[in-house]
Parts: sequence; structure tokens; C-alpha cells
Amino acid sequence: MMIGSILNPINSSIIAVALAPIGAALGADAAQTAWLISALYLATSIGQPLVGRLVDMYGPKRLFLAGAALTGVAGVIGTLAPNLTVLVAARVVLGFGTCAGYPAAMYLIRSEAERTGMKSPAGVLTTLAVTGQTVAVIGPTLGGLLIGLGGWRSTFAINIPLAIACLVLGWIYLPGRTALAPSGAADGAPPPDGGPRPRNRLDWAGILLFAATLVSLLLFLMDARTDRAWLIALTLLAGTGFALRERRAADPFIDVGVFAGNIPLLATYARTFVAYTVSYSFIYGFTQWLEDGRGLSASAAGLLLLPTFAVGIVVSTLTGRKAVVRGKLVVGAVAQLVACAMLLAVGGHAAVWLLVAVAVVLGLPQGLVSLANQNALYFQADPARMGASSGLLRTFMYLGAMVASSATGAFFGRRATTSGLHGLALFMLAAAAVFLVLTLVDRSLGRIAAPQETKEAAPAR
Repeated sequence: MMIGSILNPINSSIIAVALAPIGAALGADAAQTAWLISALYLATSIGQPLVGRLVDMYGPKRLFLAGAALTGVAGVIGTLAPNLTVLVAARVVLGFGTCAGYPAAMYLIRSEAERTGMKSPAGVLTTLAVTGQTVAVIGPTLGGLLIGLGGWRSTFAINIPLAIACLVLGWIYLPGRTALAPSGAADGAPPPDGGPRPRNRLDWAGILLFAATLVSLLLFLMDARTDRAWLIALTLLAGTGFALRERRAADPFIDVGVFAGNIPLLATYARTFVAYTVSYSFIYGFTQWLEDGRGLSASAAGLLLLPTFAVGIVVSTLTGRKAVVRGKLVVGAVAQLVACAMLLAVGGHAAVWLLVAVAVVLGLPQGLVSLANQNALYFQADPARMGASSGLLRTFMYLGAMVASSATGAFFGRRATTSGLHGLALFMLAAAAVFLVLTLVDRSLGRIAAPQETKEAAPAR
């Protein structure tokens, strides 16, 4: 499960150091190579809830294996790609292939917890979160090492052995039957109440409308300009059509009626969106400013980000087994507010210790917020739709990343200046304030503090 869940974050981070050599080798400029990032985000934002829904319907093992196979195919395509167009296509395939790992893992964790009677498998959930954070740290470093050894194509080739590992281990160890879907969707068993079997047919109209909504929104966010406002109109039109379609569908892709009635889950999605807007604004904006505004080298700027991820990993490890969610989110939101305020005091000649201090403070929410929202979703989501719910959590995360990317471009323009950084910091401050308010008004979070287990866990399968 851990290997499968890292396929997406490792491909999100490893590409950062490969963009320049890819552009040089294929004669592409920065705007063209940026599609290698956007293509993965687009495919993943659409694919996560889609594959999650398929996990709910057909069980995690077959989707996990299919995703691993698709990841391996994408690795081969990228390794042999003759031009940038094929590389972008490889990233799209990669985006869909890496979608299965996380929702399959969340589904399996919930299924195993119910089988063993474990109320809150905090240790496993913590490991899942820390694994992703660790990959975020080593991704660029691993990418640099691979490029030094085998060129930029090796950053695509790395997916081949990882996919093979997922296929072998998944085939041997993952259970073929699970007990989460009360309708019997995952294993073909009849419903426990003796009612009719579900049709288990994919809602293709809902999927297409959902994809149109996200694609139009993300295309606008990638280059937000007034002359592209028609994309927002298209987003609203497709989104409205999607909501109407799903309300009437017998077996909807995303049951908007259930989600609309689950206010705590919607609040978790909203918190994830604003929290990652702040987090990615820092990663994108602060890193660019360190190079342009502070005059540091790319390697030095990368080193200054290490405290953020290192502190995040330590905090996740130390607090992960504590089931209290509300306190973690409050501390994370306050830490984001403090870090954003500190950015307002940063100038072109800021001392290195101040820059490190900013990175350290941002590490606190890095270690608290993601894990807390993941734990909240674990308890709030309908067990029969755990895969789709987990996939949507990642979708909102990537929406935050796209908003952050758009905001960074809007405040910086062609160069990351100190005034632009301060403007971005004010934007981040507002988002962090919204995050704090969403946490304080959500009283349901106080109930997510149950004992770790209700009875002794049975041996894991």
C-alpha cells in the first residue's frame, strides 16, 4: 500500500529538477515544459475520484494492479518519448495510473479495521501520511541523482521497477475480497438485507460532466486572465449540469445528495483546499523568491526547504497516533498564519536564520494538517464510498495547488520580487484565516477522538 501511494507524489516532485534538461534536450521553453506538471495535475484531479469510485465498485486489488500496470506503461512511454508531445501524453497516462494507490490504501485500511474491530488505526494512517511527506523531501534529490546517472529519461524509467514491485506485491498480498461495500459491489455477494443487486454501471454522463468542470476550471487557473473568463462560465455550466445529473442518476458517479448531507465531510474538503493553497503558495512562491529576490542558487533554495519537510515528518511521527483532530488543525492553521506574517517581514537582504525560521514554522502545519484531514475523512466518509471520498480529497488538494500556482504567477509576473512576495503573503494570510475559521466552527471535529481500538486486533492478513 505504501509503495502504491507514493507513485503519485514521487512523480509530482521528481519532475521539478527534470524540466530544465528536458527543455534543453527537446528544444522547449519553460511555458511548454510546464505542461508536464499541469498534465499530471489535470489527469490526477479527474482520475482520483473516478478510480476511487471504481475501487468502491470492484474492490481495491484489481484497481491497484491496473493502476500499477498503467504506471509501468507510462514509464516506458516517457523513457522512449521522441518529443515533448509524447512526454505530455506519458504524464497524462501516469496521472491516471498513479490514481489507484491512495484510494485503494484507504479502502483497505478501513476494511481491515472493520474486520479486526480496530476503531482508529492511527498508526497505519500515520505511516501512509509520513510516506508521502518523505517522498516529497527526497523526490527532487532523487531526481537530481537519477539525471546525473542516466539523464532526464531516468526520471520516467524509475516508474518501471516501482510498477513491477506494486504488481508483484499486490498480486501476492492484497486480499481479493473485502467487506466494506454493503451492496456486495466489491466481491459479488448479495446485499445483506436480501434486496436486489446494484447495477454497478459507470455513470459516464456524470464522469464527463465532472471532467469538463475540472478541466475548464484548471485551465483557467493555469493562466488566469480576464479574456479567459469564458472558462469560468463553462465551469459553472458543466458543474450545474453535473449536479443535476448526479441527483437524478440511479447509480451516480459521485452521490452529491450524500455529500451535500454530510456537512463535516464537505468541511474537510474545504479545509484541505485552503490549507494546500497556502502550502503550495509557499513551496512555489518562496522558492522562486529565494532565487530571484534573495539571489540564492537553486541548490541553496532547495536546502532551505528541507526544514519544512523534515519538521513535518517529525511532527507527523510524534503526533500521528493521537486521535484528536481538532487540536491539530487549530495548531496547523495558527502556524500558517504566523508563517505568512513572518513572510511580510522578509526582505531582499533577510538573514538566513530568518528564512530558516519561516521554513521551520511552515513545517508544523505540514506535519499536522494533512494527517488530521485524512483522519477526519476516515471517520466522516460513507464506508461504501471510501475510495471515491479519498480520491476527492486528493482532487481538492490539487485544486489548491493550481490556485497557488495561479496566484504565484499573478503576484510575481516575470520575476519574483520582494513586493510580489509580500502580496502573495497577504493572499496566503487570508487563506490561512479561512482555514482557521473553518476549523473553529466545525464542532463535529471534537467527536473524532475515539479510543484507538475497541478490542484486540486480529493478525493482519
